Amino acid sequence: MKKFFAILTLMGFSGFPVFAQTEESNWYSKISSMDSNQLTLLVILGVVLVVIVLLLILMIYLMSFMSAVFKKENPALANEPSWWDSFKERWVTGKLADVGSKEEKAKMMADHSYDGITELDNFMPPWLQWVFIGTIGFAVIYFVNYSVLGVGLTGAEEYEEELRLEAIAAETRKASMLAGIDENSVVFDEAGIPSGKTIFETNCAACHANDGGGGVGPNLTDDYWIHGGSIKEVFSVVKYGVVEKGMIPWQDQLSPEQIQQVSSYILTLKGTTPANPKEPQGELFSETPAEAAPVTDSTTVIAAVQ
Repeated sequence: MKKFFAILTLMGFSGFPVFAQTEESNWYSKISSMDSNQLTLLVILGVVLVVIVLLLILMIYLMSFMSAVFKKENPALANEPSWWDSFKERWVTGKLADVGSKEEKAKMMADHSYDGITELDNFMPPWLQWVFIGTIGFAVIYFVNYSVLGVGLTGAEEYEEELRLEAIAAETRKASMLAGIDENSVVFDEAGIPSGKTIFETNCAACHANDGGGGVGPNLTDDYWIHGGSIKEVFSVVKYGVVEKGMIPWQDQLSPEQIQQVSSYILTLKGTTPANPKEPQGELFSETPAEAAPVTDSTTVIAAVQ
């Protein structure tokens, strides 16, 4: 009987994946995102729920106490079943048959003897009947909803929807991270070199030449830098400009991601041979291993920026 109930319970819960929680519906995340007014309301609702449960327990206790008092005052009521016994008989255990006599016991054990082991052929208790009926009803509704009407999402469709939502969330996180790039968090962006080349040719070539050899602005291909040659220092110069020397700040015209891309491209110009290189300006820059741009094969660089 216990095994049968366990099987039915598993059958009933087999359809529950449709209610599976996503990352965004995690209860802890929802609570963390609530403001003080929402948390206060949640606490009040919790207190009200606890009070209701306590009142129900108190009501059950009072009913049991009153039943005991009535039976004590009226002996005729002592032989009648209590409300709890009536409730259990109707909804939980059912009315068990009297198997006191040998004939009744033999009748209930008929055709239930296997290798000398016998079991009572008792009826299914009411609560288990309702569980069984409920699983059948749930299965019918589930089948009609998903297979006939096609209203609900299938498991595969739910999975695709989860992937779609996660892709949107990933793009949002990426956009937020890119918007937060500054001179302290910038890194050499090898994947952004082609975009950086386009930005450089559009906005920077007029002063530094297409090949970075310099013109109005300094030569970007040698080892001498006026304001430092690390990715963070180049990013800072592009972002804030050097107004006293004629270089405008680009933070209002380029996004942080674009400044990172063009700064990364500028570092790839080091060591190249421009057509008309300008004389070195500034101080010889020696970068530490942490500041150095990743060593990339020359063929790879050429292919990336073409």
